[in-house]
Amino acid sequence: MVTLDVTAVRSRFPALARSEGGRPVAYLDGPGGTQVAEMVVEAMAHRLRAGTSNLGGAFAASREADEVTAAAREAGADFVGGRPEEVAFGQNMTSLTFAVSRALARTWGPADEVVVTRLDHDANVTPWRLAAADRGAVLQVVDFDPADGTLDLTHLESVLGPRTRLLALTAASNALGTVPPVRWAADLAHAAGARVFVDGVHYAPHRLIDVVALGADFLACSAYKFFGPHAGLLWGRADLLESLEAYKVVPAPSMGPGKWETGTQSFESMAGVTAAVDYLAGLGEGGSRRERLAAAYAAIRRHEESLAGRFLAGVAAMPHLRLHGLADPARPAERTPTFALEVAGMSPDEAAHRLGVQGIHAWSGDYYAVGVMEHLGVAERGGLLRIGFVHYNTVEEVDRALEALAGLRAG
Repeated sequence: MVTLDVTAVRSRFPALARSEGGRPVAYLDGPGGTQVAEMVVEAMAHRLRAGTSNLGGAFAASREADEVTAAAREAGADFVGGRPEEVAFGQNMTSLTFAVSRALARTWGPADEVVVTRLDHDANVTPWRLAAADRGAVLQVVDFDPADGTLDLTHLESVLGPRTRLLALTAASNALGTVPPVRWAADLAHAAGARVFVDGVHYAPHRLIDVVALGADFLACSAYKFFGPHAGLLWGRADLLESLEAYKVVPAPSMGPGKWETGTQSFESMAGVTAAVDYLAGLGEGGSRRERLAAAYAAIRRHEESLAGRFLAGVAAMPHLRLHGLADPARPAERTPTFALEVAGMSPDEAAHRLGVQGIHAWSGDYYAVGVMEHLGVAERGGLLRIGFVHYNTVEEVDRALEALAGLRAG
């Protein structure tokens, strides 16, 4: 069993050496974007220093771009448990989701229905809402239980039927940390004849993605959430990527994942994605990269669950804090170490500002989880304060955050 050496991990992230006001920065803003390992920085810098060109040329720099692209597809496939020919890249998860939504919408009609959940980031809601509106299809929105942030499974089951063409679902909520039963939902959707699009953005830094085990037809994530560069990754079943008509220019490939990649890609970012996957795999053991990733994520999960349990216990002892989401420490499999908090008598912006003055980086607002904030009734009050931990965070940072939160009592 692999054990995570957090001190060694932190030594590989240059940004973690940053200090403000004489104190080290505690990056507790991971749900909004993680820091990158040194090997990611070096891989991207090397690609830019060495020189690059576009794909398909009869010279060395172009051949290197081909190699970088192929390597990134292989790394992405290992990362999600798919095949290289099923992996496409783009600017971010949002742009890739819009691309797939436009393509899938061409197969819908006015009698069809599209199902999204209020638990999702808006990047997995609005593309489907707009696509449904373009085709006159009906949008069904599934609620979650505001008491604990869990998906309303009864509601979901009731809206899936023979008219359902798509279920869009997050693998983990970027606002509340909830991990819904994606495979259960996917099986229901498939039984109804629908496709399943999974938002893996918030899941990716915390759990090993397995597109087969999840029952996904498509999955999208962003590398800057799993210790890499600002680039989006799309996985899709090969038959669907081939059969759907992508919005593209005429000279773009008409086959394979290339038809989903509009224009020239960022080859330095692709090199960074490969390095990010290799960094994570390097935390584990095994014969293949996929095996090493599985071992690494098992270690990451044990460490993060320890941090989460400590944080939940600390928050529970502070009556001026209200945690929105699953608070039961005995149910770690159902959440990530991401916490949405309400501070009595204080706006989320003010709370985040006061933490920031102490060198603790945390987000406030809706984090683009618009439906979550509306359903919780906090949107008009500025949303919530979000604190999130990833594998490079420490017990000491948990305690530091709790001490700072204790000092946020009104007055």
